[in-house]
Amino acid sequence: MGNHVKDKSIIVTGAAGRFGRLVSEKAAALGAKVTCADIDLGTLEASVAAICKAGGTAQALRADVTQIEDMKAAAKAAVDAYGRIDVMLNNAGVMPLALYADHETALEKWYRCIDINIKGVLNGTVAVYDQMIAQGEGHVINVSSIYGNFPVYGAAVYGATKSAVNFLSESLRIESRGKIKVTIVKPTGVPGTGLGAGVVNPQGITGIVGQNAGEYFEVLGQMREGKLDPARLDPNEMDYVALDPAFIADQIIHAINQPKGVSIGDITVRASGDHYIL
Repeated sequence: MGNHVKDKSIIVTGAAGRFGRLVSEKAAALGAKVTCADIDLGTLEASVAAICKAGGTAQALRADVTQIEDMKAAAKAAVDAYGRIDVMLNNAGVMPLALYADHETALEKWYRCIDINIKGVLNGTVAVYDQMIAQGEGHVINVSSIYGNFPVYGAAVYGATKSAVNFLSESLRIESRGKIKVTIVKPTGVPGTGLGAGVVNPQGITGIVGQNAGEYFEVLGQMREGKLDPARLDPNEMDYVALDPAFIADQIIHAINQPKGVSIGDITVRASGDHYIL
């Protein structure tokens, strides 16, 4: 199929985090020119320095995705440095799983979740829209979640934001047909992304494991204690239970690495033995 990633100008939000950094590294390794945006400039600059040291092309830009001016500045930085914007990866997100009964402790985190997960995706899209339309081509990739597939116990707000991401994405595809490709990425539970650190109430996880909850929490405990059968952490085995984020990053790169006329619309990547029922 060749390398359709090489020389593409790609913006990645949340690029200082584990997953955003991983995608940025993979894209740069294939010859992309990456504009890495994140609110944590110190960590971001270290990540970009590592990419450049490895021979990649990248620039760091502090940006708060909830602020449209920051996202417009990221778009301008990409155009100024690389002449265009081929891909916008709206990756920044938070996951404050909690029950309605947890509102006293969860409310402010829910508000922040709405701002980052919905407003951030909208801002990122708006910031690159005019440039992509003027170019006559572009690609917006939005990181959603299986939580956005259906309402479940413990994920009212988070799931609603990811459902909104799906809605925004499909609406963009319809409105910009033939000019902007749109890809929705729906990870399952992926411990290595770091999203789990934002969970307010761990019971919020039960909504996507359903009848598998008992086994799921048993396996989780064994993983934490180092007692899980190593075969269940081997991606070459069918009972692989905990997806490494690299496999999701590879699918994002795969979506980018397509001819102009080929658009991959919706990706869900699972470990074949995971416990998630959505």
